[in-house]
Amino acid sequence: MIHILQRRFALSRQGAIDLIKGCIACVAQDLSLMFPVGLLYFFVIDMMNGGVNGSRIAFYIVGVIVCLALIFIVTWFQYNATYLATYVESGVRRISLAESLRKIPLSFFGKKDLADLTNAIMGDCATLETAFSHYVPALAGSVISTTLIAICLFAYDWRMALAAVWVLPIAFAITLLSARIQEYFNRKSVAANVALEDGVQECIENLQELKANNAEDSYLAGLDKKIDHVEKRHIISELGTALFVVSSTLILKFGIATVALTGSVLLIGGEIEIPMFFMFLLVASRLYAPLEGALQNLAAVISTKTNINRMNEILDHPIQTGSSTLTNKGCDIVFDHVGFAYNSGETVLKDVSFTAKQGEVTALVGPSGGGKTTVSRLAARFWDIQKGKITVGGMDISKIDPETLMSLYSIVFQDVTLFNNTIMENIRIGRKDATDEEVIAAARLANCEEFASKLPDGYNSMIGENGCELSGGERQRISIARAFLKDAPIILLDEATASLDVENETHIQAALSRLIKDKTVLVIAHRMRTVSGADKVVVLSGGKVAEQGTPETLMHTGKIYPHMVKLQMQSQKWGI
Repeated sequence: MIHILQRRFALSRQGAIDLIKGCIACVAQDLSLMFPVGLLYFFVIDMMNGGVNGSRIAFYIVGVIVCLALIFIVTWFQYNATYLATYVESGVRRISLAESLRKIPLSFFGKKDLADLTNAIMGDCATLETAFSHYVPALAGSVISTTLIAICLFAYDWRMALAAVWVLPIAFAITLLSARIQEYFNRKSVAANVALEDGVQECIENLQELKANNAEDSYLAGLDKKIDHVEKRHIISELGTALFVVSSTLILKFGIATVALTGSVLLIGGEIEIPMFFMFLLVASRLYAPLEGALQNLAAVISTKTNINRMNEILDHPIQTGSSTLTNKGCDIVFDHVGFAYNSGETVLKDVSFTAKQGEVTALVGPSGGGKTTVSRLAARFWDIQKGKITVGGMDISKIDPETLMSLYSIVFQDVTLFNNTIMENIRIGRKDATDEEVIAAARLANCEEFASKLPDGYNSMIGENGCELSGGERQRISIARAFLKDAPIILLDEATASLDVENETHIQAALSRLIKDKTVLVIAHRMRTVSGADKVVVLSGGKVAEQGTPETLMHTGKIYPHMVKLQMQSQKWGI
């Protein structure tokens, strides 16, 4: 049962156990609400038999107090077992999703955009939080308590009981038969929500470009259409659900009518007495009220299937695993007949083989789309290859846990990601246990002192979301400072000096020269000046190693590399 609930509702084991407790608490609460009905029944009987004397008055006073106390206690347990436990599970679910995303290969993110993943962690989790606090336990409580009450009714008189409960299976069947339709509506609504969130995010991120090209009005017009589409999808979804829920509720109304009709016939025929007839009318009125809510809860639970499937897609996706022990001898990176393709089926690398030796700088150059960035990402196991083998110091990286493997790498990306924190803490990401002095030393090596000293709080200055308070070159120097601070034996540089002016580029290259001593360095560069001092150049074209060797050798024997050098020399002469 626990495993089934885990799979059906994307729960942790403790979450499934808490859900069962919540359902039991809801059953107890629904049953406790029947005690006042029983008390009222006995009171009516006493009134019909000549009135209520002193001892019976005391009985009813005590009975009311006991009913109120019982309902209060059961409701308190029900609240804790549903709402509080649900909020804890919601936090666990979000953390589980984040942990899964952290370990999933980056190839997964090629199929998902940021808005989609954000909606899964925030929107879908919020939907399930509401479902597990309001819908699922209440539904289970209503169904189970109604079943127990129905069994008791059959023990009194099967004809009256049948008249009361015949509407229940029909009402629930109508709602259940609508499951596919409701799922379809909800799937469309979720897709519309994701498209809208993606559009809003894209608008905010690219507002500068939209203004620069006078494209605000046209883009906002498209965004308005997405907003209208979301509204339309939600209205259709609500109407589609209401159609079945209202029909089911209408069926329930016939239950009281059939109880009254059947009871009247039996009463006239002398087959039942007035107290029995009155009891069934009381129970029937109490029986159908919570079931109307139960039918709405059932529809709500059915509609969560899309949200659950989206989360299970993340939770069930294969994660990258491996040994937590490094066995490399040295840090030579060897690509041995490597082939790789993204999920789209597009082949990016075909039989790539080369060696990046420790103590040397290996530069990856070539036309755009040749596979340079892919090679650097594969070297750090951001993706897993389909063919061949990649080793570091003779160690197959596909057999090493990615987080353990990353302890060998310092990476400077072309697109820098910074956090809304201080310069100090942004650099400290390179090594969390670094002291302030070590962070500042790394910052100076990356030439961060120049701009940090001009800020009001120096290295403790906040730099805004993604470093919006800094220039592109300043942001990139912080990224380079992280690499200095981590001081790993392998360095991956993806056009690391692209956003720097000539003076700062010279400073950084001098600092990099100190950093890369006795280390394995893999550099991606488009400017030939950046790789002129490399020990080895690997030219990638069309997903293959077209040429490799020292820069001097390739200038005489190569074709692509000399051509790229010539074109760049010509471009440097260009002027306005």
